[in-house]
Order: sequence, then C-alpha cells, then structure tokens
Amino acid sequence: MGVCVYSFGRRRPKSAYEFLEYCHGLGAGGVQTELDSLETEYAQRLRRRAEELGMYLEVITGLPREDSDAFERTVRAAKEAGAVCLRSACLDGRRYERFSTLDDWKRFVAESKGRIVRSLPILEKHRMLLGLENHKDWTAEELAALLKGYSSEYLGACIDTGNNLALLDEPMDLVERLAPYAVTTHFKDMAVEEYSEGFLLAEVPLGQGMLDLKRLVGTIARARPRAKFTLEMITRNHLQIPCLSERYWATFPERSGRCLARTLTLVRTHKPRDPLSRPDSLDPTARLRLEEDNVRQCLAYAREDLGLRA
Repeated sequence: MGVCVYSFGRRRPKSAYEFLEYCHGLGAGGVQTELDSLETEYAQRLRRRAEELGMYLEVITGLPREDSDAFERTVRAAKEAGAVCLRSACLDGRRYERFSTLDDWKRFVAESKGRIVRSLPILEKHRMLLGLENHKDWTAEELAALLKGYSSEYLGACIDTGNNLALLDEPMDLVERLAPYAVTTHFKDMAVEEYSEGFLLAEVPLGQGMLDLKRLVGTIARARPRAKFTLEMITRNHLQIPCLSERYWATFPERSGRCLARTLTLVRTHKPRDPLSRPDSLDPTARLRLEEDNVRQCLAYAREDLGLRA
C-alpha cells in the first residue's frame, strides 16, 4: 500500500522527493503526490530514488483547460520520473455544496468533458495512464458511463472507496461498477452517524469503519491486477451530508428515494465504533501526531489483514 499526500494536512512535504523518503520510513510501498519541479534532472533523480527504495510513484495533476501545454509538461515530467499513472479530478469541491441549480451542474459536466477530451491525445502520445477520481462529483453510474464513452486505454478511474457515500451510492456497488476501469485508488475506511439533516461522514483508520475492505481489495485486484492501493487517510472533522435538505437534491434529478432509503439504512445499521472525533480542536502538535499515527495504523492493517505489502 502506498500513501497519498492528501493524508497529511499539517505535515505537507516540501517536495515529492522528501515525501518519498518520509513514506518509506513509514513502511509505505509507494506515494501519490504533486511534482514540485518539472525539470528533467529532478524527475530522473526522483525516479532513481524510487527505484532504489522499491517504491512506486503516482503523480497528481489537474486536467487541461484552454491551454494544454502545462498539462503536457506535467505528463512528460511524470513519465521521466517513472510514474505508473496520473491522478486527477474534475471538481475540487462537493457537488451538493458547489452547485445550487441543475443548469450549473450541466455547465460543469460540459466543461469537464471538454477538459477530458483535451487530455486524451496527450495521454496517448506519452502512453500515460490517468485515473479520474470520483471526487463527490460523479455518481458511480455517471462516472462508469463517462469512462465507457471515451473508451481509451489511457483513461480510467482513481477509485475512492468512501467518497460516494456522500452521493448516496452503496460502496460495494460503486467499486463493482468502476473496478474494470481502475488505474489507482484512494483507499479508505469510513464511519457514519445520523444528524438532523442527513448523516455525518468521516475517514477512520482501516478496519475501524463500516466498509468491507477485504471484499473491496479483492474486487479491484481481480478486475485490474496492476492497479495500486494508495491510502488516503484524511484526519479531519466529520463532513455533514445534508441529504434530507432540499438544496442537496438540486443536481440529482434521476436519484430515487431508493438510494436515500438504502443509504440511511446503512447509516442506521453501522453505528460508529467510537464517537466521531474532532481533530481540528487539537493543538497543532497533537494533530500532527494523530495524522501520522492514523497512517501508521492503516499501513499496519493493510499488511497484516489485507495482505498489501510494500
């Protein structure tokens, strides 16, 4: 199991090289991070060190907008650094918070498709895989249809195993739909709890939440044996998923009450093992320590219970 840089809010590394070294010390098998330099010499140095440590590298990047040159420079540098894939996302927020009307959502969909179209010739030219994350934007059905529509061997999914609970997708159904397209993952466990407008959602160390992690691993590994399992353990306060509010439903005209009923049943039958924590209330030193402890716990669980070794 590797580690995504988003697992650290307080301990953000100064460079990809530093993050690689740090995660090796934690016992990780790889990293997913941004490149802080696109220079060939730096990329080659990063590649040599990753190979010496026996670790894989995945590179985080945005999709191209009007000008694709910056995207191509990143793809080229990632290739020189020996990256096994890129990870990207169309939305940097949450669908039910960002868009208040269906028209707003439709404009986002059109813009996202344009950015994907601009990326494909570059990915194909450099023979570089890109995993598009389900980032609380696309439902499982929408993202699977999107990837099937482009039918490119270089465009697939970065499967986040927890995000789509916020969109009322059942986690196992999500993974089964997206596993054939898996390039990489944001692997995590989740805890849930009811509140007045819906439910609370929080990342928790692997094995302490509601997800059937062994089944998730098996499903992805069978469908795409070369896909990496990259941990995203975000230590933060829980999120509020206001699925009982009117605004939440503005961009989901095709979601049925069945999805809501199924999700609330999951919430009610999977009480959190411990009260959901509020790490934002900790002092900086304590939060820093908790972030690292959570990642260490996850890596140990991955090795000992899931058979994911460095």
